[in-house]
Amino acid sequence: MALKIRLARAGSKKRPYYHIVVADVRSPRDGRFIEQIGSWNPTLPKDAERVKLNEERIKHWLDNGALPTDRVLRFLDQAGMAKRPARNNPKKAEPGQKAQERLAAIKQVEEELAAKIEAEKAELAAAAEAPAEEAPSEEAAS
Repeated sequence: MALKIRLARAGSKKRPYYHIVVADVRSPRDGRFIEQIGSWNPTLPKDAERVKLNEERIKHWLDNGALPTDRVLRFLDQAGMAKRPARNNPKKAEPGQKAQERLAAIKQVEEELAAKIEAEKAELAAAAEAPAEEAPSEEAAS
């Protein structure tokens, strides 16, 4: 029987309250559980005692092979009972595929404009360096 230490929601609508329970993985979230070993009240301020844990029973269930969910593992890490490995997802900050396509199109337009500006600058520089054509003077015309 695979066991999980997980949250079971209680409380009314828009007033969440969670029991930390040991349950079989096949049982529903708010359904049958083996033992309640703590609670979490997310509506309390952060400096208050939001999480209550029965450390003795948690150690017992961890020794018997129960695996905590990620949220419960955060609570156990804060209490110093278990170690939660650091996560690293460098792709999370990247924009989506459509946004990357738009950025590539904008970059291409900017490069074309920069090339066009450089060509015009080179043309103006060549025109400035070339000897000026002597315009026929008015005196010569008369």
